[in-house]
Amino acid sequence: MTVALNRRSSATSLHQAAVYDSDQRFLAMALPFVRDGLAKGDPVMVATTSANLDLLGGALGRDGLQVDYAESGFLGRRTVERTTAFHRYWRRRGLETRGDGHVRVIAEPVWTGRAVHETRAWQRMESSLNLLLSETNVWMICPYDARILNPDVVTAARRTHPTTSADGRTAVASAEYTDPVDFIRECDSAPLLAPPQDVRSALAETFPALRQFVTGQASLLGLSQDRATLLSVAAGKVAELLELPVTVQVWARLGAITCHLHRRGGGIANPVAGFLPPGSMAGPGDELWIARQLCDRLDIHHDLDGCAVQLHVPSARAEEMRQSRKY
Repeated sequence: MTVALNRRSSATSLHQAAVYDSDQRFLAMALPFVRDGLAKGDPVMVATTSANLDLLGGALGRDGLQVDYAESGFLGRRTVERTTAFHRYWRRRGLETRGDGHVRVIAEPVWTGRAVHETRAWQRMESSLNLLLSETNVWMICPYDARILNPDVVTAARRTHPTTSADGRTAVASAEYTDPVDFIRECDSAPLLAPPQDVRSALAETFPALRQFVTGQASLLGLSQDRATLLSVAAGKVAELLELPVTVQVWARLGAITCHLHRRGGGIANPVAGFLPPGSMAGPGDELWIARQLCDRLDIHHDLDGCAVQLHVPSARAEEMRQSRKY
């Protein structure tokens, strides 16, 4: 993976977890981290809960006006929206850093209410950030609220972050840290959603045949022509990376439609493919970035039989309810 450098600082990236169990412990980490950054002239971004934003804003006073704030949910529902937001913030503000300065980010994900496969996708993203940020000067601290989170989520945080920090300054090595390639491989070995027994399958040997099948099946399941076509475009991009022929299935489940593609003997070599926007020159994994933009979630599975990718989009009724929020 290559990321174009966009900085004058000599600092390297840092990706830390901060487990807290009270408002005071959150502030004990966040206040020094933000104040030190502002004192050095570092850009500072804070994406956390609305309650934590109020806490931090009240403690910072007028200094808080220099901080870029966002509620965690504003960075997007999908993992790729989050990684893209961080990358764009670094590209936009990275040139402001000097010497050993950093682009400082407090980034608290939303974990509550997620299904197991969704949680796994977000943990995969957290691990991927160690690779995605490796050529930047981003210093990111990811808070984890032990008062409300499943203990398994907190445990995984120590596997996806090389260090932890309780005071926003001191780094403590995490004994549980797992190499991102190994962690992602572990995630990608987990079973994907199983299709219904009566689902129709097709072996697509050409891209027109693939897109026609996906569009037709998605339309039968209630998607509008435009949204069915977008799903077929996403499937085509995945197939470009996997290479034809692929076996494809499309089915409906509660609130969503899933498109499953399988390539016998195939695989995706780059573990973080598709998490950053394409550059000026085409690169491997650009196809997955486009596919991720068109879907709510993209899951990957590798085994001895090959590689499978599942694309998930809202069902017709779920999309109607989501669109109704705009009016």
